[in-house]
Amino acid sequence: MGRPQEKIVRPEEYLRMEEAAEHKSEYYHGEIFAMSGASVSHNLIVMNVGASLHHSLRDSDCFVFPSDMKLELERAEHYAYPDLSVVCGKIEYATDRNDIIRNPVVIVEVLSESTKDYDRGTKFRAYRRIPSLRDSVLIDQYDYGVEYFFKNEAGLWTLEEFRNPEESLSVRSVNVELPLDSIYYQVKIEGSP
Repeated sequence: MGRPQEKIVRPEEYLRMEEAAEHKSEYYHGEIFAMSGASVSHNLIVMNVGASLHHSLRDSDCFVFPSDMKLELERAEHYAYPDLSVVCGKIEYATDRNDIIRNPVVIVEVLSESTKDYDRGTKFRAYRRIPSLRDSVLIDQYDYGVEYFFKNEAGLWTLEEFRNPEESLSVRSVNVELPLDSIYYQVKIEGSP
């Protein structure tokens, strides 16, 4: 017996479904993936980082978007909801849309057990192909751990890792310092006070 055929959804159909949906879904080459709810730690980290970015960038031409703002990673092939994204300057929207952006300079993802492989793999490869993207931050919600990727002057992606709550990372494209103790404020990390 063969495998049941998977239903391939056209991008226009996905976008229509998403407009009426009660829950968010991501789209990847014809397949739809439901987004699950997030833990308390995940939400605290997103709020802590979002508040820091928003406060630091409030007098600039940059916009900080929460996870409800969809990104077009590949035209009509891949749409995703990062936990946070930052756009500086004029916002570029997907064709005929005002709810899908194409030009983030910073993307932040908080890793969970169920999504960490996708966030580090397929999704991160797609993020790196966005011409405007300069910084990508992956944050572990279970332990102190931040992987900070930035595009260097040669156009190559470079990784810096932070594991100590006294450390601080500098998001280069927007010149914002993010101390780990602020990122993890009120987050219960096993073995920490």
